[in-house]
Amino acid sequence: MGTLRTLDDISPAGRRVLLRLDLNVPIDGGRVTGSERIERSLATVRELADTGARTIILAHLGRPRGRHDPSLSLAPVAAAVADALGRPVAFATDTIGDDAADTIASTGPGDIAMLENLRFHPGEEADDPDFARALGALGDIYVNDAFSVSHRAHASVTSLARLLPSCAGRLMEEEVSAIARALSHPARPVAAVVGGAKVSTKLAILDHLSRWADHLVVGGAMANTFLAAQGTGIGASLHEADMTGNAERIMRSARDRGHVIHLPVDAVVEEDGRPVSCGLDAIGREARILDVGPLTVAAVSRLVEGCRTVVWNGPMGMFERDGFDSGTVDLALAIADLTQSGSVFSVAGGGDTAAALTHAGATDGFSYVSTAGGAFLQWLEGTPLPGLVALEAA
Repeated sequence: MGTLRTLDDISPAGRRVLLRLDLNVPIDGGRVTGSERIERSLATVRELADTGARTIILAHLGRPRGRHDPSLSLAPVAAAVADALGRPVAFATDTIGDDAADTIASTGPGDIAMLENLRFHPGEEADDPDFARALGALGDIYVNDAFSVSHRAHASVTSLARLLPSCAGRLMEEEVSAIARALSHPARPVAAVVGGAKVSTKLAILDHLSRWADHLVVGGAMANTFLAAQGTGIGASLHEADMTGNAERIMRSARDRGHVIHLPVDAVVEEDGRPVSCGLDAIGREARILDVGPLTVAAVSRLVEGCRTVVWNGPMGMFERDGFDSGTVDLALAIADLTQSGSVFSVAGGGDTAAALTHAGATDGFSYVSTAGGAFLQWLEGTPLPGLVALEAA
């Protein structure tokens, strides 16, 4: 990854700054019900406002598919941002056009405005040049502080970076720095922990990590597919029989590079609705594996003790159910303890990972936990992110 310009490299005072944020927050009854993404975005908004910039927030909500949908208006989000900041946020009822221009014109140095949902216009997701130019005409500087949408080649993510002087915001800077430290230039040995239900949904990630990570730990239901590929009995456990060939290929890929794939050595199965720990050779024909067992957690914990970087994506089992969360919880706490002792640098993200670590009470113990879903997963695949590529080129 190249070098990104940051807020330290621009002079925003008195200028119109188009600030791309990820404010795709849950809304119920016209009120924001989850404010984590708002809170994480406030540092850049405050810094720009305090320097005297005229800050114009660009964001999306849901998937209106290029049509105006009142239920997906950003008006409640603007109100929530104003409450969180403790200062007014003007709201424009359109993203481009007269209302957007008039709202921005009414602001002065240090003021903040938010434009309506970018995705109400089909030109946003189509990365339409005319829509991008209409957006660009509203500002003097572009700041991308939305890593979580930077895997999208959308007008507000890629084209604006080419049309205006551009840089990364503070959240983007923090996120890219942490993930690049883990994925682009890690201290080795590296352990990648990957869980979840299906090999098919993470095939590109597993392919890349088998070639890149010194150790690849596979858990969750996807581990069942790998175990089945080795001829291990998995009873009635969820697996993808048609993906065993891919599992075999991934294991060969790792071996060819001197890397090691670590699979569960024991399991927690469901019997009469109860969790029961057992060895892999004791799994009955009707049993379902729903978690990795304590011997597996102990083995992976010892493995991580000898590593310097850990990357985690996906739970080790069905952590949402009582009795089947121990694998995820105990391993997360072990990695958090090693992180806090200074022996490893740990980054986690994508999918249910943040929720799993929150459930484990381990979030604060990791070096960095990304709330980005698709963007984090695409980086795990080793695929460039269009939004970062555009900022680097700028």
